[in-house]
Amino acid sequence: MEGRDESVIPASIPSGDNSVWADASPLIAAACNDLRDGELIHGENFNLFAAMSALEIMDPKMDSGMEENGFHSIEEAIEKGAAPVPLSSESTVDVQRCIDVMDHLLSCEATWHKGHSLAQTVFSCIYLLRMERTSSHPLLHSYCKIMRSTCNAVIAAVSDARTHEEEDIFVMAHGLPLQGDRDEKCLSLLNSVEETISRQLRACKAQVSRKKPSDDVGSLQTIPDLEEGFCRALLCRLRFRKHFYHALMCMRKHQGRGIELAKKHVASCLSELAFMSKSVEFLRSNGLGSCHGEIEYRTTASGKQPFGFDASLNSRLSAPTPPRAVQIVSWKQAILYFEKLMNDLDVALSLPLDPLLENILQFLVQFQKSEPHLVARAHLQLLLIQDGKLYGKDSFHAVISRAIALPEITRDQAFQENEFVVQLGQLVMNLIKILCTNNAWQRRKLGKILEDWGVVSIQLELAFRREYDEMLKVSAEENLYMKLSKHLLVWAEETTYWIASRFLLLGFQLELYSPKEYCMVYWYLYVIFVNLLEKMQLRITYSVDNSRRKGKKKQDLAKDAGFHPPTGVSSTCLLLQCYVYISEGLTMMLAALHNERPSFQISSPFNSEHERFIQHFELLQRANVPQHISYHLFKESTANVQISNVLKHNYFKEVQRIITSLRGSFARDPERLLELHRLEQVVDHNRVALGVIERVGANDASLEISFEFPYHPYFAVAVVKRS
Repeated sequence: MEGRDESVIPASIPSGDNSVWADASPLIAAACNDLRDGELIHGENFNLFAAMSALEIMDPKMDSGMEENGFHSIEEAIEKGAAPVPLSSESTVDVQRCIDVMDHLLSCEATWHKGHSLAQTVFSCIYLLRMERTSSHPLLHSYCKIMRSTCNAVIAAVSDARTHEEEDIFVMAHGLPLQGDRDEKCLSLLNSVEETISRQLRACKAQVSRKKPSDDVGSLQTIPDLEEGFCRALLCRLRFRKHFYHALMCMRKHQGRGIELAKKHVASCLSELAFMSKSVEFLRSNGLGSCHGEIEYRTTASGKQPFGFDASLNSRLSAPTPPRAVQIVSWKQAILYFEKLMNDLDVALSLPLDPLLENILQFLVQFQKSEPHLVARAHLQLLLIQDGKLYGKDSFHAVISRAIALPEITRDQAFQENEFVVQLGQLVMNLIKILCTNNAWQRRKLGKILEDWGVVSIQLELAFRREYDEMLKVSAEENLYMKLSKHLLVWAEETTYWIASRFLLLGFQLELYSPKEYCMVYWYLYVIFVNLLEKMQLRITYSVDNSRRKGKKKQDLAKDAGFHPPTGVSSTCLLLQCYVYISEGLTMMLAALHNERPSFQISSPFNSEHERFIQHFELLQRANVPQHISYHLFKESTANVQISNVLKHNYFKEVQRIITSLRGSFARDPERLLELHRLEQVVDHNRVALGVIERVGANDASLEISFEFPYHPYFAVAVVKRS
């Protein structure tokens, strides 16, 4: 509009009843001079919704049409030599550039696994977009084919497991060529290329040892001194691809039949990744040409820029592709990612195919401690749940019958069709799926399913009461049904409290609680743990009574229930008792500091303590987990606590006593022994801190008291310093 005396309004955009078109050039010119970076000029009717819905222009992250560099079509890129086949007329350069393509694809794959678009990562490779062009280059063609097949297998697994949550961009193909003719033959083609390079490597070694090589074996490239290094670098990359694809296929076999073979392939993947890391020195020291910039942040082992990639190409060609720029992880980071992925898959494959639900839930919680990425979590879920059954063979009504210690009724048709058993079976299956999601999504889902478990528990309780009132009039067969209702009720309530405890504990991992809120969180945890312990002991009692009726020996009863010999109490119950004492001790310690030190009191102009209580525990309260728990009860329980009271009750010393007696019971369980060690560290340091606070005085202004998590992810340690 600049330079015009008057604006010309197009006839196709007439002025409306409430709007008049005007020349905005003077306003825009003034804004250009006055606005600073990050400022916005807008009309009165411009709101947040309009801002989120607006098409942003002139921003390189959001406007795909702004960047003038790059190609506008695949054909243009090919015509201008961006993806030559072969990559060079000189065989040595061709091999080196082919390795660079493989390395950059590995970096792209790791970036994709971490939640970015497939179109802007792996399929930024022009060779993958036009794979028919590579058929004359067996090495490049075989690698591209196995890469495409691997991507397809990973997408299928993640889509079937539905564990991708907010990372839904992961499975979006954007119309990319994910499947091609004869892709099922990708392994035979790769094996053929691998065998050829293996023969070339053997021929190279034979020449070094002055043995006569086979006449029909040609060399990989023209520089003899580099032959062995290039052969080794290629072989480890090809073999990693082969074993990774095999592992993915084996993990999808029905009823876990491919687990043992998948373990071997995962181990081979780790071995080949180690060889790939060792090849860096050779590729950087003997590579032709020079590379500029920080090599550590490059996406290839050689540090050179790869041929055949354009990250912005799909953004221009495919409308659903996000226009924002993607930072591809470095090759070094990609190696570390795949090492972690293989280790996570190895842990997932160590799944013992145990039909006991309690052990499965414990395994899932332990697995999540390493924060596994999406691909590992998806494959673990597919191992656990196949065709609506546990491991593809155990129906969930059978899983429940074992959980409630009534395995003899598994084949009973009435039991299988019982409405509560059907409901609980579906809830258990959903719970396992939820525990395979990432921690943030897991916590949200656990909070939502609490209400479903709470409703089923209430229905079971009503049914049990109704049957109990009619107990005198029923036959022995109907008495069994009442016994079933009683067992189901106790087990459902126990599982509900376990879900509630997991929900609250995840809040510490996700750092959702501020230090001033720890008191209310530990108080609620204490209440949950007490109820969980009560229901667990009741279920174990029912299990023991049922076993006695079957005439089991005393030592077999103790073994089945996991009894701790000196106390006659289940070892799991004793560990949970430690959690009860620690939660109560931390609650009382924090409450005393809240009462005696103003710095521990919540004083905010935004959220009061009551409002924070509701925000953190609303989902638990809505599900009545547990019943009759309120903010007023919390305040009443903690209002008059003093440091001297906490020392008098000695909660932490009780934990030390239990831990000492439990070590023998967990002697063969390294994870439980590690947990005992962590708990011991927590109680030891908190006992010392309590003693210091009591001697100096809780209200002494020179004391600096904070709570940290150096030993345990959920239970804090008081750190006391003098200022």
